[in-house]
Amino acid sequence: MGGRPADGRRADPGPRSPRPPRPAPLVARPALPVTPRERGVRYRPGRIRRFVLRYGWRAYAVPLLTIATIAVLLDLALTPPVTQAATGSATVVTASPSGASTVSEPTPSAEGDAGPSQAPQVVGEETYVEVGAGPLSVVDGSSAVYGTGPLQRFIVEVEDGIDVDGAGFAAAVEATLADSRSWGNGGRMSFQRVGAAQAAAGDFEFKVSLVSPGHMETYCPGVGTGGYTSCRYADRAVINLARWATAVPDYEGDIATYRLYVINHEVGHALGNSAHPPCPGPGQLAPVMQQQTLGLDGCVKNAWPYP
Repeated sequence: MGGRPADGRRADPGPRSPRPPRPAPLVARPALPVTPRERGVRYRPGRIRRFVLRYGWRAYAVPLLTIATIAVLLDLALTPPVTQAATGSATVVTASPSGASTVSEPTPSAEGDAGPSQAPQVVGEETYVEVGAGPLSVVDGSSAVYGTGPLQRFIVEVEDGIDVDGAGFAAAVEATLADSRSWGNGGRMSFQRVGAAQAAAGDFEFKVSLVSPGHMETYCPGVGTGGYTSCRYADRAVINLARWATAVPDYEGDIATYRLYVINHEVGHALGNSAHPPCPGPGQLAPVMQQQTLGLDGCVKNAWPYP
């Protein structure tokens, strides 16, 4: 029978079983978000999402291509155009209608006798080619030195396909500039024609070129000759074939004198005479740099700088 031991102590009850752990307190979990589809609401994506879903990779490519196109257009719009004169090439053909050249030149100034728009007037009996082949060929050969003073070397060019004897045109230019009434008067300067080798080397001061009316704007771009007048562009004095063949109304068929005038006038521009002085008065000689092609304005025709 169990009882208290004789020494008065309690009997050992034996090992105790471990106390079970207390359960963790219950904590409320946050509710998961409910999607519109679970609520029964129809899902409608935004405009950008719809665009991407509809066009796929094109949705990214189209904006990039658009930006690239705009950048190219802005670059073209902000880049100034480059104008280059038609110049001599390395061989006989010295220029083409496209203005291609083996020598780079700065943008040149230009002069011409452009006036109000007018149809070409045919005076005289000679005929001429309205539109030549385009390229210019150097008339080869050289001349003696005419006059005294600083030497001005020049080349003579004739457009291909205009049925003009290049040697004859070169001789006319030589004879005009060799005259004592021309720009070399009194030892002011001297002249010498040089040929293809010097043209290729750039060993000259100016050119005298005979060009058909249809290609005047090719060799004098922006001057506004209208295919009627002659002009000067950079170092080139450009003689209009139509005026060379028929002169102008105020010269009344005097083609020989007009040819002297047009050479001296355009070469005068090439030598740096840019002004177009008016007629000094009725009955007086017209200055050679007057625009006699457009009218004498009461003056008497004159072909010479120092008549």
